[in-house]
Amino acid sequence: MEALPTAVGSRWRVEVVERSPSTNAAVAERARGGETEGLALVAEHQTAGRGRLDRSWVTPPRAALTLSLLVAPQQVPPARWPWLPLLTGLAVTDALAAEGVPAALKWPNDVLVDERKVAGILVERVERAGSALAVVGIGLNVSATREELPVPTATSLLLAGAEVDRTRLLGQLLDAFARRYDAWRDASGAGVRAAYAARCSTIGRQVRVELPGADPLQGVAVGVDDGGRLRVDDGRREHVLGAGDVVHVRASGAPG
Repeated sequence: MEALPTAVGSRWRVEVVERSPSTNAAVAERARGGETEGLALVAEHQTAGRGRLDRSWVTPPRAALTLSLLVAPQQVPPARWPWLPLLTGLAVTDALAAEGVPAALKWPNDVLVDERKVAGILVERVERAGSALAVVGIGLNVSATREELPVPTATSLLLAGAEVDRTRLLGQLLDAFARRYDAWRDASGAGVRAAYAARCSTIGRQVRVELPGADPLQGVAVGVDDGGRLRVDDGRREHVLGAGDVVHVRASGAPG
């Protein structure tokens, strides 16, 4: 990836390291130390990454794109910040589409290829001297084999039949994120919501949602609201969920 900083231009300060326990943790530490928006830290091998709900995530050397971006959307109201992981997922699908790989989104922050997880996203807020920044972490399985994947429900681009150059894909991903981020930061967010809904395979599906500290909820995912929250109709009323683990049960209206 030596040619990457030149390939992506001046928008991002790209740093590639051979090994990192967690790119999100490294970028968060630098943010607290005064780092400014635009850092993109890429690890060839991540040994102690974290996903949602503090799940661990380890990448085999050079088999994934593992990166964290530092952004400072300080002019965006806090109520709109939950859209950051969703728009990041959109950016990943944009980059994959440029490589001819069709992908879908599973709320809130998984990217699917052939109904299997190919990428995950973790966004963390960092407070610093009265302001806030966001660390946007992306892990995308590129050439991992079946044996190297963490769970049976995961996949990689290679297993999906796509042989992709990681350097080119990373440049496309950085460009796609910049476009989606700028549109979200500079507007009301309505365009991001429509684009997300169009690519989110959760919407219209029968789902089971594992909720923190509560019984699972089962129903039909009917949409995403203005705050990026999932709307689920259980047949009695509509629930609006800001967090939860979603399992796609079946397509809405399909036989059980």
